[in-house]
Amino acid sequence: MMLASTSTSSTSSFSSSSSSSSSSSSSSSRIHTLLCLLCLLSRLGLGRYIEDNDATDGLYSLLSLDQKRDAEDFVFRRPLRCLDMLATEGQFTFMAAQPQLACAAFLIGEPSEVISLELSDVTVDCSAGDFIKIFDGWVLKGEKFPSSQDHPLPMRQRYTDYCSSGAPGGASRSSQNVAMVFFRIHGPDSGFTLTVRKLHNPFPCNIMSQSPEGSFTMVMPHQHRNCSFSIIYPVELQLTELSLGQRQAWRGCTGSGDFVELLGGNGVDTSKMFPMADVCFSPRGLTQMRMGCDNSVVRLVSSGKYISRVSFRYRLLGRSELPQAQENSLDDFCTVE
Repeated sequence: MMLASTSTSSTSSFSSSSSSSSSSSSSSSRIHTLLCLLCLLSRLGLGRYIEDNDATDGLYSLLSLDQKRDAEDFVFRRPLRCLDMLATEGQFTFMAAQPQLACAAFLIGEPSEVISLELSDVTVDCSAGDFIKIFDGWVLKGEKFPSSQDHPLPMRQRYTDYCSSGAPGGASRSSQNVAMVFFRIHGPDSGFTLTVRKLHNPFPCNIMSQSPEGSFTMVMPHQHRNCSFSIIYPVELQLTELSLGQRQAWRGCTGSGDFVELLGGNGVDTSKMFPMADVCFSPRGLTQMRMGCDNSVVRLVSSGKYISRVSFRYRLLGRSELPQAQENSLDDFCTVE
């Protein structure tokens, strides 16, 4: 099983708020989270989300949510957009005013959460080519997170298709803190309601960070699997603790079967990213690296023979701190220092 604990700086969007925090502090934290998510969408190449949707609508929704949460059994509700990012629980209703042929909703939770999704009030026409599909992970520019090498399920089992499931209502639960809903609707006044719930995950694995800075610890006791922590920002990364349980010295880390990979690239599929470094022994002091990539990943590979543990912290690089590309380097490749 996979165990993990998190500890983030005060500016990290997934820091837990204490029960004594004031309402204004909570509102400020949620506004910061929304702005981080808008920035995240832009970095993922989904700038149309920001262009087509007024960000202040989301800000006012979060402020209103704080005021209403005092009411017992309150359920947050708002319309679902054709291209949307959801980071809170609630009910989100999509109603087509015109044909919408390529829509997607990205859902994200905190690192220690999984996402439960349920469809209701569905009025789409599957026979006319409409569909609603839930994916266990994210799909971006043809790449999938988590990759097929890291996800416990085969690819076909990661899709829940409302039109072919045969069930009266589509329900799904993610394996990590991100999920996605694809939908296509031809007829006006057709749509559905999506209910989103966050569930605690005591064994988080394959995490997409909401924030460009924070810290995290992954612990994998005697389980043969791979887990990635993905940061879609250029960051300075520091390994602060590493324990892989092995005592034998290996010439190459991959031969040991238990190691940590630092990966960089411009997509989200870790199997297509470039290995920046392999670490399979406890470093003396801090192992630090600046990664000028669109996506920076810490990947823990475990043979299942030992209890493996890696702790790290990361922060966003300023423009002046970005590593300089070398001459004759590929334009689409990131640089490292």
